[in-house]
Amino acid sequence: MSHTAQQQARRHLETIFRAALAAVNGRTAVLAYLKAHALAGDVAVIAIGKAAGAMLAGARDALGAQLVSALLIGKPGHFDAGLQQDKRIHCMQGGHPLPDSHSLAAGAGLQRFLATVPAHTQLLFLLSGGASSLVEVLPDGITLDLLRRTNRWLLGSGLDIRSMNRVRQSLSAIKGGRLLAWLAGRPARALLISDVPDDDPAIIGSGLLYPAPAQARELPVLPDWLALPAHGPAPPAGTVPHHVIAGLASALRAGADCARALGYPARVMPALLAGPAEQAARDIVQQLRDAAPGISLWGGETTVVLPEQPGRGGRNQQLALAAAIALQSQRAIMLLAAGTDGNDGPTQAAGAIVDALTVSRAAVRGRDAARSLQLADAGTCLEAAGDLLVTGPTGTNVMDMVIGLRLPD
Repeated sequence: MSHTAQQQARRHLETIFRAALAAVNGRTAVLAYLKAHALAGDVAVIAIGKAAGAMLAGARDALGAQLVSALLIGKPGHFDAGLQQDKRIHCMQGGHPLPDSHSLAAGAGLQRFLATVPAHTQLLFLLSGGASSLVEVLPDGITLDLLRRTNRWLLGSGLDIRSMNRVRQSLSAIKGGRLLAWLAGRPARALLISDVPDDDPAIIGSGLLYPAPAQARELPVLPDWLALPAHGPAPPAGTVPHHVIAGLASALRAGADCARALGYPARVMPALLAGPAEQAARDIVQQLRDAAPGISLWGGETTVVLPEQPGRGGRNQQLALAAAIALQSQRAIMLLAAGTDGNDGPTQAAGAIVDALTVSRAAVRGRDAARSLQLADAGTCLEAAGDLLVTGPTGTNVMDMVIGLRLPD
């Protein structure tokens, strides 16, 4: 592949990814829902998660003067100055990926906000992934140190998001549907952007307003130092209508449509990405080797078991680097792996775009790809290769995407 053709292919992969993101943008999705399902009377909005700023912007667009007050709890850098300047909106920042004192302050702010909303005002919750870390109220006997230690362990445990959030619910006075106790009978509904398999509202953001069935609350095997009750405090009775307004399937369809518009045959792979990132990378590369020329799209969420002192990166960078190692003799294949929220792990990169020369480019700058994988330092290696993908905050969060390009030999 010539340098010019390689650069065009990389641009096309990023174009496809950005088209997928646009299809599930929080502002667009909330505006479309509220235009089709108009709310009556005064509305107070609570937006929590990585996509909270974009979702609240969509609600403000749709509601106009009906929006009487709002609380925004988001990740630093993920909402714009326009929202902060609106006197109706109180903005708070929580900790992410680890909860911190700001997360507890946000939890207290959430309780204060709900306590001041008049009885006749409708509550509109806008929830997206990241809420598990960004906001918290601790039950008696749980300390911030224990919360942080547990979350640090969870992030490196290799557990899937469903198991992780069950543990988080057991450490919380508001998750697992327990926030329902603070609604005091006010009318409410929740709009969600899904970052979990099956779009399960009991798992998205750890289910602030949606208790999981009792049979789905069993905890995974925990370390000896973490002793938790089997189910945690029981949530109150009651329900709130939940509507998933954007998810992975829509992003994948939009990406495939964009690929076809660029002239590529495109196929969405039916199986969700799951399991160890390095094994997923090897499986994807093998599928691309066997595939007809064109674009293949995967979505889901892999896992990484972190060493005691991990380097820099995230699961998408780990997957991308493992794929790059497998691609060294495959000049006709390129691959993009990225988080749809714009942050892969605790980094500013969304992921990476890799090809057959990624490993050699990194080696020229003194980076050993195999060693970087062992150290969970894929980000440092990919930066040396010039292959990191940086998008900034995307206004959405619908799990991860992998986009593979197979050119004719």
